[in-house]
Amino acid sequence: MPDIIDETLSSHNETPEPVPEAGVFGQAVNAVGIVFAIGILASAGLLMYEVVMRYAFNAPTRWVHETVVFLSAIAFVYGGLYAAAIDKHIRVVIFYDRFSGGVRRVFDVLISLTCLVASVFFAWAAWLSVARAAWTPQGDFRLETSGSAWNPPYPGLLKIFLLVILILLAVQFAIFTVNYLRKKVR
Repeated sequence: MPDIIDETLSSHNETPEPVPEAGVFGQAVNAVGIVFAIGILASAGLLMYEVVMRYAFNAPTRWVHETVVFLSAIAFVYGGLYAAAIDKHIRVVIFYDRFSGGVRRVFDVLISLTCLVASVFFAWAAWLSVARAAWTPQGDFRLETSGSAWNPPYPGLLKIFLLVILILLAVQFAIFTVNYLRKKVR
């Protein structure tokens, strides 16, 4: 029993690594993840700053809340790509875990291919949103803004970021599909 506890505790202290099937692309996604982790820490710091400014100095800010929401949103969006690269996304394994190596390989290919197609469709939908958020009806480039007193272009930037991440997610699932097809059955 202590071995199970030690193994469980040590596995939670390790930094997740991308699975081999994620390729070099997955390693890059994993490495860039630290930037978004720092963004979450920056959000916490900004929230603390806002509390001090509001309650200690009676001088609330206009920019902190929207910046924290933006930083948290891009970290959340990047988290989907990150979870795919380290193969820790949500999956139902009630049947999958019972399959042999050959059947599991077929399912890995089918699942990756399905996720690739879904990512492409979602990227197309994101592109439609970006087209409205980044250009005026006259064709001029102007990012959608929040409409608040501060009015930053965070909504337009977030939509562009979502499009980029969905394209990268499609690339990641294409890499998975190819690498699962190449994988030798054990």
